[in-house]
Formats: sequence, structure tokens, C-alpha cells
Amino acid sequence: MLVVAIGGSPSTRSRSGVLLERAKAALQAWGVEVVTFQVRDFDAEDLLHARFNSPAVTRFLDIVERADGLIVATPVYKASFSGALKTLIDLLPERALANKIVLPVATGGSIAHMLAVDYALKPVLAALKAQEMLQGIFADDSQIAYGEGSAAAQLAAPLQARLDAALEEFHSALARRPKPVEPGLLNDRLLSARWSI
Repeated sequence: MLVVAIGGSPSTRSRSGVLLERAKAALQAWGVEVVTFQVRDFDAEDLLHARFNSPAVTRFLDIVERADGLIVATPVYKASFSGALKTLIDLLPERALANKIVLPVATGGSIAHMLAVDYALKPVLAALKAQEMLQGIFADDSQIAYGEGSAAAQLAAPLQARLDAALEEFHSALARRPKPVEPGLLNDRLLSARWSI
């Protein structure tokens, strides 16, 4: 199984990034391959000018195409997901998430931003034809405490429980995901089948 983890925060110190890293570690412990892309790792010119031939963008598109699922994590700014994330998502083809499981994750300054997942992020991901969109996770900033120095960030117990449950559901959805049949293989099967009336 291959999962693409997309971080939508332009900042290196990011609560949504903390959740994304926790999700990555949990999935890797279950034997899932996880490739992470952060919006800040892309050249801003490539994103703003939609340079599809950029090596970084080409690699991103190729890995998303091969992925079984995606985790998309973003901070909430002005009641919506980050603009930097939108510029990256805009590079994906129209049906880029077909046959893929998607888990949206967001963090914000207060629970007043909780609906940003359902009303801002999910519609954009649904427009890319995600096979299955999971409930998603929202955490307000008070639920994630940065560690001092190199110490790991701490999650509030209710948030940790929600994250664990969402990741178990995500992993189960990946496991039951039907594998698309290659067009050539399907054609061969049809031609070699014995039909009777």
C-alpha cells in the first residue's frame, strides 16, 4: 500500500504537520509506505504559475497517481484551508483521486473553524473524484502542545483517541479498496472468456 501525505502549512512549525507526522508513523508501523509532500518544499513559482513540467511537480503527480490513499493536512486560515495547499491541489488532474481513499486533517485556532473541513476542504477533494472520503479530523490549537527543544509534541488525550480511530478506519479502507484492473488485462480476460447462452 502506498499513501501520500500532503502537508498544507507553509510554516516548518505546524500543528497540522504534527498530526501528519503522527499519522505517517502509525501507518508505517502497519507496513504502509508513506511519501510526504509539504507545500513549502515546492518552488513557489512552480505552484503559482502551474508549471506541470517542473521535476518536483512531475514527481508529485506521478506518486499521487500510484497512491492507494491520501492524507491531506492543513491549518485553517480565514475559515478555509491554506492557499498554498490550494495551489498544489490545483495541479492535480480532474480525476486524480479516483480509486483512492482520502483522510482530511485540519487544525485551527478554535473549534469555530471545525466546519472548514466539511465546507472548504472536502468539496475540493470530492471534485477530484475521491473514491471514499473519510470523516476527517479537526483539532484546535490547544489540543497540540509543542515539545521543548527536541521533545515531541503532545496531543490531548481526546485528540489522540480520535486520530487513532481515524487512522484505523483509514487503514481498513485501504485494505478493502478494490484494485483497478488494467485495461489491457480486462480486454484479455474478455477475449479469453468462454461465453455460453
